[in-house]
Amino acid sequence: MSSPERFVLEADRLQAGYGDRSIIADLSLTIEQGNITALVGPNGSGKSTLLKTLARLLSATKGAIYLNGTDINCLSTTVVARQLAILPQAPNVPASLTVGELVEQGRFPHAGPLGMLHRQDHSAISQALSLTGMTEFAYRSLDSLSGGERQRAWIALALAQATPILLLDEPTTFLDIGHQLEVLDLLRFLNRERGMTIILVLHDLNQAARYANRMVVLKQGKIVADGIPTNVLTSVLLEQVFGVRAHILADPKSGTPVCLPYACISTES
Repeated sequence: MSSPERFVLEADRLQAGYGDRSIIADLSLTIEQGNITALVGPNGSGKSTLLKTLARLLSATKGAIYLNGTDINCLSTTVVARQLAILPQAPNVPASLTVGELVEQGRFPHAGPLGMLHRQDHSAISQALSLTGMTEFAYRSLDSLSGGERQRAWIALALAQATPILLLDEPTTFLDIGHQLEVLDLLRFLNRERGMTIILVLHDLNQAARYANRMVVLKQGKIVADGIPTNVLTSVLLEQVFGVRAHILADPKSGTPVCLPYACISTES
């Protein structure tokens, strides 16, 4: 059955993987409107597989995905693209493409006959560039940008798509700490000021706890913890899921939990 309207995305007894290799098995998850949800877990736990399956970039082998209460497989690509945008890991396009040309691609789901852009499309593109601080880079090629600038360009593409749901797979990977915070602050602004529902894969547990309303922890394709960061990020979970011993402190500014790992269980004598 379809999900309640408050669930903008729902995975129901989902199974997914690659070829004969199953990564996710019998996983159920609901995403409420207006939250930031961080998917975390060890390497190979199924985070990216789950994100791609939710976005229909990867087909589920069993179970169902519901987008705003409707089976996503019953929706056209255009309808899905108007509701949901995804920024995958290491997206690949010709490096000679300009930032403006990249961001234009976000309007294709809304374009008229023959893919022609209209006034509202150009307005959405300008707004996306402005929000991400990329207006002055519109005529720059992607290969001339720094890592942080390139990541902002990709986020501008997703914003131009003007969807209420945004999925991101490790958006801070390979960025220095300043650019990481820049990207995460932008995502929080979009959530708070634009009401966007955001689901993102993060490796940094402290950043996930600081920026997300909810942390979903995966291990071997299953959800092992799900809730607000203060309930999820505990020393017991870090031992059981990540195999490390850690102190958990409260961030003096935000009050969110901060983990300070001090030993790997597998190397303890």
